[in-house]
Amino acid sequence: MVVLIIATSLLLISISFIQYKNVAKKYNQRRIENMENYVKKHIDYMLSTTTFPLTDENIKLIFKDKIHEISDIQNTEIQIYSLDGKLIKSSKESFSVEKHSPTVSKFILRLVNSSIDKRFLEVKTINGIKYRSSYSLIKNKKFKPIAILKLPNIPDDGYYEKELNNFLIRLVQVYSLMIAIAFGLAYILSSFITKPIYDFAEKLRETSLNQKNEKIPFSAKIKEINMLLQAYNRMTEELERNAIVLAQNERDLAWREMAKQVAHEIKNPLTPMRLTIQSFQRKFDPGEPNIRQKLNDFSESLIQQIDTMSSVASAFSDFATMPAQHNEILNVVEVIELTLDIFNEDYIVFETSEKEIISKIDRTQLIRVITNLVKNATQAIPEDQETKIILVNVDKTADQVIITIKDNGTGIELEHIDNIFEPKFTTKNSGMGLGLGIIKNIIENYNGTITFETKFGRGTIFTVTLPIVNS
Repeated sequence: MVVLIIATSLLLISISFIQYKNVAKKYNQRRIENMENYVKKHIDYMLSTTTFPLTDENIKLIFKDKIHEISDIQNTEIQIYSLDGKLIKSSKESFSVEKHSPTVSKFILRLVNSSIDKRFLEVKTINGIKYRSSYSLIKNKKFKPIAILKLPNIPDDGYYEKELNNFLIRLVQVYSLMIAIAFGLAYILSSFITKPIYDFAEKLRETSLNQKNEKIPFSAKIKEINMLLQAYNRMTEELERNAIVLAQNERDLAWREMAKQVAHEIKNPLTPMRLTIQSFQRKFDPGEPNIRQKLNDFSESLIQQIDTMSSVASAFSDFATMPAQHNEILNVVEVIELTLDIFNEDYIVFETSEKEIISKIDRTQLIRVITNLVKNATQAIPEDQETKIILVNVDKTADQVIITIKDNGTGIELEHIDNIFEPKFTTKNSGMGLGLGIIKNIIENYNGTITFETKFGRGTIFTVTLPIVNS
């Protein structure tokens, strides 16, 4: 009961604190947005009525005196910068452009230009007081950026912080009294009922088929609780016996399945190797004029089958031991575009609406994912099909990069859809069927997803999503 009351109190305090913080944050953001909108309306009006050409050199003349009027009305400093970050005009009377002119950093310029609404809000704390500086683009009649508006060092309104502190003080006082009363009641109840039931619940929660479970001694003062503990101890004994049997059965089944799969995949290349050698023995004639060419053909045939067996071993090795991750911040668009260069098929098309989408992922593993999906797409299109197309598209949402690989191949049959990501499953005549299982493992390690849509006879679309790193 005490734990419940304390947890409830902390939860209520936390929710209230977060709510007040969010209200204060939104209030200050709206206050700055309103101030910025008011200033920009005046600026837009001045730009629309001025007779001067809208250039960097004329900005200073256009806002010669009016910038001070706007600054006085809004009670805030106003600064106008060129698109490369140089100060053009300021509402501070004592400011001199010629000496030590402040500039806007390239980092902030990049944030302003890359944001959707072409603005950026900088928050910093000076002497314990939060200040916010607003940056936004100034555009001409044709919506072409001509300058940057900055409203510097606007202090936060502390009204909501004061209300929050008063509320928390009152809340702590009330719940301190409630907790004190609860401690007294809990002490009485725990001696007779709560503690043995709590201990039993803890043991029950820790009970698992995958570990050795401890028995609970009969120490409760209540007969019914001792009967419950006795039943639990019998259950743990039975659970331990079943776990041993189940684990042994799973190991045996896994070994049998693995042995069958390895034997099947190795026998596939062994049969043509045997037939090739037998045929060579029967037809071998050292005196033939083209005997060297036949030897080369024979050797190449054997090498191909040996390579097939080697790929079988490599596939199992890759699936059993994934390579160590070397995460790095990289441009997904650039990496995918470079990866597609290794394919010679001219029907592979790359599309993207973004030049740069940043994510944190191992470059090698990302290349492996794209290569595997595109290779599967090429193999899904019959060689004799007249029109072939594989479309690789990269796009993004607010917090994800979305990669789609679309082909117009044969698609996936309905009976195979549920098994497509299972290890050892394949619809091809060769291979281990481990590729999609491996890349699904890679993607999920980065908190991503992989899904697909397919229509048999018309093609398949694989969709990969990965988290992006917001600048």
